[in-house]
Amino acid sequence: MVSQQYYYGTGRRKSSVARVRLYVERGPIVVNGKPMEETYGWKSWQDIINSPLEATDTLGQVRVVAKVSGGGVVSQSGALKHGISRALLEMDPSLRATLKRGGFLTRDAREKERKKYGLQRARKKEQFSKR
Repeated sequence: MVSQQYYYGTGRRKSSVARVRLYVERGPIVVNGKPMEETYGWKSWQDIINSPLEATDTLGQVRVVAKVSGGGVVSQSGALKHGISRALLEMDPSLRATLKRGGFLTRDAREKERKKYGLQRARKKEQFSKR
């Protein structure tokens, strides 16, 4: 691995955690050792990941290396978005207003609600019969 200076950001969403390194050089987005397009095949997932870079006009100007664990594909792409945003903020604090306006710095706190006893899921009950 290249021993250069990088900017670090941790992103979280549901049970996913993304550890992002941002290098100030042209290069691809690499997730868990593979190109982003290989790991996240759908365009909508890629758009989620690229959104903070597009908002700050840094798409293609920085190289992103990330390690993501936990959760599903949508959750992981949300965690990557959050991590990239935090790393961009560390790289250039003047981007704060743009990132804040886009809602990229806010951690999405929604988690899966636990199942309750006597119910089928968190809130689903058996069908009620009046008679």
